[in-house]
Amino acid sequence: MIVPLLSDTQKNIFNQAYELDFSFEFKGKARFRVNIYRQKGNPAAALRLIPFRIPPVEELGLPSIVTKLTELKQGFVLVTGPTGHGKSTTLASFINKINHERAVHIITIEDPIEYLFVSNRSIIDQRELYRDTNSFAEALRRCLRQDPDVIVVGEMRDLETISTALTAAETGHLVLGTIHTPDAPQTIERIIDVFPPYQQQQVRLQLASALQGVISQQLVARASGKGRVMAPEIMIATPGIRNMIREQAIEQIRTAIQTGAQYGMKTMDKSLKELCEKGIITYETAVTHANNLDELKSLLKKQ
Repeated sequence: MIVPLLSDTQKNIFNQAYELDFSFEFKGKARFRVNIYRQKGNPAAALRLIPFRIPPVEELGLPSIVTKLTELKQGFVLVTGPTGHGKSTTLASFINKINHERAVHIITIEDPIEYLFVSNRSIIDQRELYRDTNSFAEALRRCLRQDPDVIVVGEMRDLETISTALTAAETGHLVLGTIHTPDAPQTIERIIDVFPPYQQQQVRLQLASALQGVISQQLVARASGKGRVMAPEIMIATPGIRNMIREQAIEQIRTAIQTGAQYGMKTMDKSLKELCEKGIITYETAVTHANNLDELKSLLKKQ
């Protein structure tokens, strides 16, 4: 069942690495993201259904301030969270909003291509790892010569990719990307820690200048038992937060998010509290997903 879905290049990669990510469409009826691997000496596969419809940002449960990030001409915007919690869908919604509102050139670099876009006001080029390019870092470096306005990096994994993305964000491009981190402070620390110590101060200055916002999200089971709802944490790069990044005061960012409601910021625990008070999720579910249990209990006034 698996082998006929693979190109010759993909077959070679799987035979050597025993692991491979790719996507495929079944007769125009369904589209899947696939990870193939080996177990007990035999091929196995995990398939995830990718909807054809891209939900608008307004349907995702994100606050209105997030739509402002899609209007930026340049900067660094990150979507973070655990695997399987909707980062790709959020990113796709951002791309589609830009596609329908702005006449720009968008280049995506993905592993694999998930949502398919039809160019509207924008021109969209989608590049897939191992089919259109050999690595995120190489594609991103070459991308700067392909006249993009918006660059989308499916996953920021290594030093070279992050370094090139930061440079692109500093030099007049809007860069959107994902990282597997649970919140904004840990996202900033992860980016800085990727670099060797002698480069970290320069990276702090770059990040403080380029970063525009971090959306950290979890998909949480509804109280009804039907489906999941998004609980987002929003960090907007205010002058104060930029200074905290420059001055290595990352531990203070949590407090800045807690007190930054006027800028559209919100902690994960506040999102969980709001969903719980509306009856959308249960108290037990909120507690399970809390970043800071004491803060959540304080917000809910339930000890």
